[in-house]
Amino acid sequence: MSNISVCIVEDNNDIRQALEQIIMMADGYQFSGSFVSAESAVIGIPRIKPNVVLMDINLGGMSGIDCVRELKPRFPNTLFMMCTVYEEDEKIFEALAAGANGYILKKTAPSKLLEAIKELAEGGAPMSSQIARKVVAAFREKNTQSTGVLDILSNREHEILELLAKGLLYKEISAKLNIAQETVRKHVYHIYEKLHVNNRVEAVNKYFGR
Repeated sequence: MSNISVCIVEDNNDIRQALEQIIMMADGYQFSGSFVSAESAVIGIPRIKPNVVLMDINLGGMSGIDCVRELKPRFPNTLFMMCTVYEEDEKIFEALAAGANGYILKKTAPSKLLEAIKELAEGGAPMSSQIARKVVAAFREKNTQSTGVLDILSNREHEILELLAKGLLYKEISAKLNIAQETVRKHVYHIYEKLHVNNRVEAVNKYFGR
């Protein structure tokens, strides 16, 4: 896999520079630019087309969540990781619903941050277990309302979709269900086909009845 290109949207100079340094000094990652506001990111990100965007939630002016909501439909392959000072459940939920692919706390150690970016690039959805639990709970609640859409899935596909919704990686799903990673990939492909979606986030949103 070539270097993961990373772009940063953060209005705090110290934090932004620290994040830039972490990316620049790490092997396998490429720093592709940073923005101090969501307004400038909306214009700049389409030009540089990074693999991953580290997006501050609380920006002055337009919020990071609105920025994702604006960009994600136009650039579905760009992965957005929300960066936040503390776990504000409501905002994180809102960000995930807007199309964010994961989120991380700003105080995360550099090695963990790089790990989370890599996980994201490999198809994972990094988030804390606390939020993942809330996502699953919300999804159970909504699942009762959205069974119609999901009736077309087989039991195995249901199982895999539930694990995707919890943020598990393909390799973790294959270990948990005791099937080959390639089999997981095939099932996921069929899930996307049946639900008429293109990626994990859309599939999970369908699962939540959104």
